[in-house]
Amino acid sequence: QVQLVESGGGLVQAGGSLRLSCAASGIIFSSHAMGWYRQAPGKQRELVARITRGGSTAFPDSVKDRFTISRDNAKNTVYLQMNSLKPDDTAVYYCFSETPGTMYKYWGQGTQVTVSS
Repeated sequence: QVQLVESGGGLVQAGGSLRLSCAASGIIFSSHAMGWYRQAPGKQRELVARITRGGSTAFPDSVKDRFTISRDNAKNTVYLQMNSLKPDDTAVYYCFSETPGTMYKYWGQGTQVTVSS
């Protein structure tokens, strides 16, 4: 049984920081690319971070230089460090795990991030 359990979301003031965590089970974690999408009402779903099995990372311009993704293979956990948060970062953030070869994605339940102005 594959499960991705997210934590760390909440309410924060503009300019503040949050650290999201995603703990995975039921997969060979070290073989999977991991990442985060976000979805805000009235906006397109947006990939905000991805990290490969080898540790390479990618970010869109909207979060580049503010967000950092990392992974701890010993803990089967991926993190999203979000700094200098803006109200436009308000969204539900979803963790994903990407299966090698097929690229099939497993998803977490989502965690709400709200940034007040």
